[in-house]
Amino acid sequence: MTQLSQIYLVTLLITTLSGCTTLGYYSQAVSGHLSLMMSTQPVPRLLDAPSTPTDLRQKLSVAQEAREFAENQLALPVGDAFSTYAELGRPWVVVNLVAAPEFSLQAHRWCYPVIGCQAYRGYYQLEEAQEEEQYFKDEGYDTFIGGVTAYSTLGWFDDPLHSGFTSLPDNRMVALMFHELAHRVVYIDDDTAFNESFATAVELEGLRLWLNQQDDEDGFQRALERLRQRNQTLALVTAATAQLEALYVQQHTWPKAELRQQKAEVFRKLQDDYQAMSADWNQPGPFGENPTELNNANLVLFSQYNQHVPAFRQMIRDHDGDFKAFYAAVENLSGQPPENRQKTLARLGQNFNEDL
Repeated sequence: MTQLSQIYLVTLLITTLSGCTTLGYYSQAVSGHLSLMMSTQPVPRLLDAPSTPTDLRQKLSVAQEAREFAENQLALPVGDAFSTYAELGRPWVVVNLVAAPEFSLQAHRWCYPVIGCQAYRGYYQLEEAQEEEQYFKDEGYDTFIGGVTAYSTLGWFDDPLHSGFTSLPDNRMVALMFHELAHRVVYIDDDTAFNESFATAVELEGLRLWLNQQDDEDGFQRALERLRQRNQTLALVTAATAQLEALYVQQHTWPKAELRQQKAEVFRKLQDDYQAMSADWNQPGPFGENPTELNNANLVLFSQYNQHVPAFRQMIRDHDGDFKAFYAAVENLSGQPPENRQKTLARLGQNFNEDL
């Protein structure tokens, strides 16, 4: 897609919207994205330029190998994605805001043209995210703002590499590329957990194959360790979520003070259990080294990215690692009614065994 057609598309999206708040949000989104796109340079040019720093040249070279691997081994629709590079001067490209009611694990949903409703909202400027966050805090919501290293435009644009990617270790950069490219395969409006769990499964299985090709046993062991940490954390989150859901259904019969006390105890136990579990880990876990302010929004976000990962990984195994066949099965599943999708994913997740 040419730069002119990109500008036309995003301008069209804005002009179909109304309301000062809506217009203001989309204005920052469009200006931030176009600023990113127009600051890019072709990767081949940077690889050939004598002035390109050695470290950056090495990262870009690995990224180009990963593009070819993604297309040839993972059957991902690479196109011209990650063929350009932009220097951001910061490790994140946007920050995402997540908000959940005080006594609910159902996140607030924002609705967008083209991509439907999602349980987060992205901002190119931290201050603007914090301003929106304050509104939700004033309404009594739990909130969380997190930096996002990359995002996918679902194939509408040729997503660039940027310094958020290249600041990561090689294998983490490659995994992130696989994750974002997976969003081009299938995307369901209004089902963040499906979309993100699918992309995370492709990321994990793709990284496993990549590391095998690189004959990087140490890297593979580190990836397995991160996966174990993620799974152990998910087990804690699942237990805490069950307790909170049982508590929140009583919100209309219990005094709010009692609800808040019980809620605080659940989160205190979650934090204590996580810190005890992660004390001997050699690398930071999903919640960092010392989480002290976990809330509903944190749990919602973590669950969305991990809830169905075992199910999608089982689907890959069921198709003997044939990614084209796997994607076809996922697309078929995405067309099913939500309740059918949930039942299928629950069954597949129960069948998955990491050690098999």
